[in-house]
Amino acid sequence: MDELLNQLRQTWHSTIPVSEFMQITPVSFVEGELRVSAPLAPNINLHYTMFAGSIYTIMTLTGWGMVWLQQQLQGVDGDIVLADAHIRYMAPVTCAPEVKVCWPDTDLSPLQRGRKAKAKLEVQLFCEGKLCAQFDGLYVSVPKM
Repeated sequence: MDELLNQLRQTWHSTIPVSEFMQITPVSFVEGELRVSAPLAPNINLHYTMFAGSIYTIMTLTGWGMVWLQQQLQGVDGDIVLADAHIRYMAPVTCAPEVKVCWPDTDLSPLQRGRKAKAKLEVQLFCEGKLCAQFDGLYVSVPKM
């Protein structure tokens, strides 16, 4: 699993340069739950808390990363895009966050038949155990041609 997480980090950093600057890193993938983090320093705002754009970015990439991991595990391939999203900022992020997403029982097999697959994901961001942001995203994966 460590190799897959390393591949995910490399994919983010090589295709989405801001993710490398933000130092976004997949931390673990255990029992269908992906955890991601980034240090506060490169993502800080004038209030010495995490910039809202950084929060949105890390949560978007955590959901995207979960779909990517599931595609690898299920042996399917597709281009993943965020089709729709909603975020709620509930508290300031004052330390390196812990971002979590669990895989819902979603079938990606339509990709094998040349059709798109959809996954609705709920991503949560915690700071020192407190829920600070909630992100709901609809990811769509389309077969590569």
